[in-house]
Amino acid sequence: MDFFTEYGEGNRYKIEEVIGKGSYGVVCSALDTHTGEKVAIKKINDIFEHVSDATRILREIKLLRLLRHPDIVEIKHILLPPSRREFKDIYVVFELMESDLHQVIKANDDLTPEHYQFFLYQLLRGLKYIHTANVFHRDLKPKNILANADCKLKICDFGLARVAFSDTPTAIFWTDYVATRWYRAPELCGSFFSKYTPAIDIWSIGCIFAELLTGKPLFPGKNVVHQLDIITDLLGTPSPEAISRIRNEKAKRYLSSMRRKKPIPFTHKFPNADPLALRLLERMLAFDPKDRPSAEEALADPYFKNIANVDREPAAQPVMKLEFEFERRRITKEDIRELIYREILEYHPNMLREFLEGTESTGFMYPSAVDHFKKQFAYLEEHYAKGSTAAPPERQHNSLPRPSVLYSDNRTQSTTNVTEDLSKCVIRDDARRAQLDSSSVGANRVPQAGGATRPARGVGSAERYGNYASPAADQYEQRRIANGVSPRSSYPKRIPTCKGETSEADRIDVRQTGQPKPYIPNKLPTTVDGRNGHW
Repeated sequence: MDFFTEYGEGNRYKIEEVIGKGSYGVVCSALDTHTGEKVAIKKINDIFEHVSDATRILREIKLLRLLRHPDIVEIKHILLPPSRREFKDIYVVFELMESDLHQVIKANDDLTPEHYQFFLYQLLRGLKYIHTANVFHRDLKPKNILANADCKLKICDFGLARVAFSDTPTAIFWTDYVATRWYRAPELCGSFFSKYTPAIDIWSIGCIFAELLTGKPLFPGKNVVHQLDIITDLLGTPSPEAISRIRNEKAKRYLSSMRRKKPIPFTHKFPNADPLALRLLERMLAFDPKDRPSAEEALADPYFKNIANVDREPAAQPVMKLEFEFERRRITKEDIRELIYREILEYHPNMLREFLEGTESTGFMYPSAVDHFKKQFAYLEEHYAKGSTAAPPERQHNSLPRPSVLYSDNRTQSTTNVTEDLSKCVIRDDARRAQLDSSSVGANRVPQAGGATRPARGVGSAERYGNYASPAADQYEQRRIANGVSPRSSYPKRIPTCKGETSEADRIDVRQTGQPKPYIPNKLPTTVDGRNGHW
């Protein structure tokens, strides 16, 4: 319960153990009591503390919804937050994977060539699907590849991914804060802005595959310069043509002034590896991005001849530009909150339908009266501060009826008796009104439809409002005086015997008590978050 705090849907899951922690929050394994399935629940804390972090979370959950593939981790559910406009944490339910590729490499020194082949095939098959959707992952590394004991791999963590829209399909400008330095393509090294292609992900896959073969990182650079040094130690000094295509001038000068290095044959670096595997690895680790194969071309390499199957290597539909319009404009924290909430609704079809139709009727298990009042106050603060006099929305959900009324002397009164007392009160009220109708001195009445009258709510002279008096108001005041209505209007004082009665002796002068507060209709609100309900 401490894990889920206010999230009512948390009752569905039985938390078992913590399986991961980070700056974002914590990941726990849990049992879904509805399906009997084991899942991983990622709790992300205070997601709106920084807009950049919230944007990364939005990007990840949106992409994982759009990219459904066996080699990409799946979001099964996202818990509905307790308030649309006030939530801070989110709970994302993933399929449970046992480990990640970093731990597999670290703990296993007995992986076979078949393991290497099957691992690389899955990674390239998932990457083909991602790239055909015009998405660049940009942060591929062993820790971002989940693994099971049956050798199944799944790509995860799309927080740094980007979408290349149809008007810029092959190259785009973005910051170079992408893959961890050890898995970063050379065209990204040393540049704050780079023009690059999906080949950056192919380079990262090559680095991961080399780490599988040797059990340790291939290019563990200590900084950008050292990274370029150890890359060129293996691949040799790049050709002048490749250097000329590097965008960053400092990196270009550094590589041009570098002493000439000869490439080291991959058969020397990886002496026990399959020659076909090394041939493909050498293609993926080409210094010039244009020399690297696409994921689809790599899958067609002879290395996968015995396991490749085009029918099991689907392509994706390109991601629609509208889905990532937020990437093209400056957005506020409130904008991000609304967009994340909209993504969460994708996992709650009934509420999504109401949201799209604009109805948003209550679909929650336990509507709260406190939230109804919160909604009313929020409405009044928003609208009355702007001068609006519109009444707040009607409350749509009432409390359960009570069978009796309790009194302080511990006696009870049935509903029938309460009704009779109200009837008597109405009769006495009507008699009082008739008595008031017979007198025109000190009357405080306002004409009603059908000729009925009742005590007014402090209708006074326009002079009370100071500078807001107008000629029309003066004419109206003169007509009231001519009709026998006193300009010294007052509030009726309640008599304990009956709510409808007023005492002539107990009238309170408005001018003595000051200007009355504006009358606000006594209407109960719906919810605190504009969704006409709570859960």
